[in-house]
Amino acid sequence: MAEQQSASRVSLAKKHHGIVSRVIERWRQNGVVDEPTAAKLSDSLAIASFDWQRTARYAFIVSIFCLVIAVGSVLADEVLMKLLMRIFNAPAFVKCAFFAAVSAAIFRYGLFLRKRYPHRPYGNESVFFLGVLALAASVYFLGVAIDTGSGHYSVLFLIASVLYALLGLWFPSKLVWVFGLVSLGAWMGTETGYVSGYGMYFLGMNYPLRFVFFGAALAVVGIAGQHSPSTASPSTLRERLHLMSAQTKVIGLLNLFVALWIMSIFGNYGDMSHWQKVKQYELLHWSVIFGGVAIAAVWYGLKHDDGVLRGFGLTFLFINLYTRFFEYFWDSIHKAAFFAILAVSFWYLGSKAEAIWHLGQRELRPADAQ
Repeated sequence: MAEQQSASRVSLAKKHHGIVSRVIERWRQNGVVDEPTAAKLSDSLAIASFDWQRTARYAFIVSIFCLVIAVGSVLADEVLMKLLMRIFNAPAFVKCAFFAAVSAAIFRYGLFLRKRYPHRPYGNESVFFLGVLALAASVYFLGVAIDTGSGHYSVLFLIASVLYALLGLWFPSKLVWVFGLVSLGAWMGTETGYVSGYGMYFLGMNYPLRFVFFGAALAVVGIAGQHSPSTASPSTLRERLHLMSAQTKVIGLLNLFVALWIMSIFGNYGDMSHWQKVKQYELLHWSVIFGGVAIAAVWYGLKHDDGVLRGFGLTFLFINLYTRFFEYFWDSIHKAAFFAILAVSFWYLGSKAEAIWHLGQRELRPADAQ
């Protein structure tokens, strides 16, 4: 009997366990649940001795980074590179086919693991990452095979983007879908560069301004996908696109805000010699646009309870303010006063954050007995 009760308990981290326990107690005091129900709910909770889920996620991330470093080390070693060239001394089409087959085998193995161990998402996704690398190698050797010397290599990013997107929707895999979006961004940058003769401007826009529109388009698509009703079957294309909306939104916001930050510093200038002649106040309108977009993201996030938009907006609003502070006051204020102002501002932010945290804690505490 004791074993059955232990198995039915929900294990939570210590902090989350405390929050849920206070909520149950608050319900009991307000009459939402009666005494036996409150006791039963409290007994169903247990404090997790260790956060194995987070440990697994971090372990797989470190594993992936180590693998990338290992591959980079091999490529940087001339002896190993010569050995690899001897091993793979074959036509480019053969190499392309070989890595395509390897990629297909890895993806098939990843799907097998997902079906057999659905409770291990991080391990399964790490296998898909290896398939992504093998597919990238296949696309690279395809480019080598069909290279005509034109320098139009952006088409390879488009091929990779299409393949990753189709595979990400087919499996479905959010990780593979993200690589599809990243490849799409790489294609957009390199393709516009190729069309403009690798000049700094395309349709009057430098590279950061192009990514402002690219990121905004992805963010709008992702937000619209998350807030649109989805009644289709999970097996349909529409539903799978709906499942990828969160990743589309995050990649779009990342491109949008990083590009706006760069624009607030350099403006729509592609030549450093021209930019150095420009006064910072002449770029103020880009800072205003940057701040306006960040405030709009915070407002929309608060209105629709979207923590991602709210977090992006607040983070880049602070980045904008501190960037302007460095730009306008680094040379005109004594360094002691400069860093004193920074210290006070960070202390103020920390105290406000702590006050908000304590406010949330008090709201979850049981009401004091009268």
